[in-house]
Amino acid sequence: MDTLNEVLKFNEQFVENKEYVPYETSGLPDKKVVILSCMDTRLVELLPRAMNLKNGDVKIVKNAGAVVSHPFDSIMRSLLIAVYELQAEEVWVIGHHDCGNGKVKPDQLIHKMEEQVTEKVVASLKHVGIDLHSWLEGFKTVYDGVSDSVATIQNHPLLPKNTPVHGLVIDPATGKLERVTK
Repeated sequence: MDTLNEVLKFNEQFVENKEYVPYETSGLPDKKVVILSCMDTRLVELLPRAMNLKNGDVKIVKNAGAVVSHPFDSIMRSLLIAVYELQAEEVWVIGHHDCGNGKVKPDQLIHKMEEQVTEKVVASLKHVGIDLHSWLEGFKTVYDGVSDSVATIQNHPLLPKNTPVHGLVIDPATGKLERVTK
């Protein structure tokens, strides 16, 4: 709670001093792009800076691994809303090297969950058809993760067929980008 109180105290001064003014922009992306990126803390400032993006240039959707795990999950919903309602004309999926999602070991994670919410709760999910192991599974390589997400997005029946979908990988140490898909 101390961290939240620190943030709220800072925020009072931020608003009072009108420090928000340099960040004013519309809700529409100036560069007409929506990015799906990983939630890794190293990318919070590095990714936009490495791409010369400023506030208002793009929409950014983040999750663990920059993964679209299901064609009708909330990530895909956000991407479609960006395209249909927020004037995004391209989708970029940007994964990164040394991604924790590629290191996820479902059995260990499930064990941690069982310790926190009880084995009974975790077991009850199996009885209603939820396969936690496959749901929590990461990707083998960041390139596979990005390529799989790009394919899911490109092949989505509701995405306009002329929408470019690109896959990239960023180095979280240097900011170097490499193209994975066209």
